[in-house]
Amino acid sequence: MLYIIGLGLGDEKDITVKGLEAVRRCSHVYLEYYTSVLGADRGKMEAFYGCKIIEADREFVESGCDAMLEQAKTEEVAFLVVGDPFAATTHTDLYLRAVQNGAKVQVIHNASIMNAIGACGLQLYRFGETVSIPFFTETWRPDSFYDKILSNRRAGLHTLCLLDIKVKEQSMQNLLRGRKVYEPPRLMTV
Repeated sequence: MLYIIGLGLGDEKDITVKGLEAVRRCSHVYLEYYTSVLGADRGKMEAFYGCKIIEADREFVESGCDAMLEQAKTEEVAFLVVGDPFAATTHTDLYLRAVQNGAKVQVIHNASIMNAIGACGLQLYRFGETVSIPFFTETWRPDSFYDKILSNRRAGLHTLCLLDIKVKEQSMQNLLRGRKVYEPPRLMTV
């Protein structure tokens, strides 16, 4: 069984009771940490959850998790994500791959930015399409998010803008040279 468990948005104690019970039953616990940032370090999580946690970076999740999916066929395995499991397409893809691989999957939801945005005082039903704003490079400056913001504005709707983060990313130079050298983490600010 593969449990895909949302951790919420705060720290190690934001996990739901159902999520914590599942984690404590699992023989392997993985933490995806590249689509969002959690306000807790792995040591505190391990102490509170009572288990060892294996970090799962982009490379692991997108192309190296076959062993985890095999484990989930015969063991209980947890895959922890910041926020809610289905707030990122990466996690939907993992769910589909696990099912196609013959593993049973249970999703345990939690709070995400998609509903926590209500804390700013704006009504959730007045939000239009959410957009992601990526880091630009010297040769890549996408602007498709702008049209969506404009469309929402014209309709009198708010826009939730998800700002890019870079965690364990390679520079283009290192990527092209096949070097496993990673840039320091970066958060986009406004």
